[in-house]
Amino acid sequence: MKNHYHLLLSERVENGISLFIRKLNIGYAKYFNKRYDRSGYLFQGRTKKIRINSDAYFLHILNYVHFNPLDHMPGGKEWRMRSIKNPAQAHAYLLKYRWSSYCDYCGERNFPSLITKDLFGEPPAKFKRHIFEYSGTNQDDLPIQLLLE
Repeated sequence: MKNHYHLLLSERVENGISLFIRKLNIGYAKYFNKRYDRSGYLFQGRTKKIRINSDAYFLHILNYVHFNPLDHMPGGKEWRMRSIKNPAQAHAYLLKYRWSSYCDYCGERNFPSLITKDLFGEPPAKFKRHIFEYSGTNQDDLPIQLLLE
């Protein structure tokens, strides 16, 4: 995203996420300030953490995180109203968006060492169809190459 980022994290040790986020933000700010010969804060406001307490909420957040870059695609903001007029175009756009794990979940290598791709035991082909299911498009209407990839 242009002015923020989203991470879907699972805590393995108590306060592990807070420590990780603090190190990530401070480390990036130090790098950025040194590279661009500046000083001061980089991020505005505090980090927002939301506890996910159900499978349904997890799926909602997963959609939100992966579809958020569609806001920058011409005509792409309709995903927020659960209406994606051109799922194939949205899928292609998300595959090209480098700063997302969407590619990895679809079976394309992007950041494979950073993520866990086992989403309820579903194979990448199932996840590729996810954007079409989200938009209400019939699976039979999918481009054949998308089903075979």
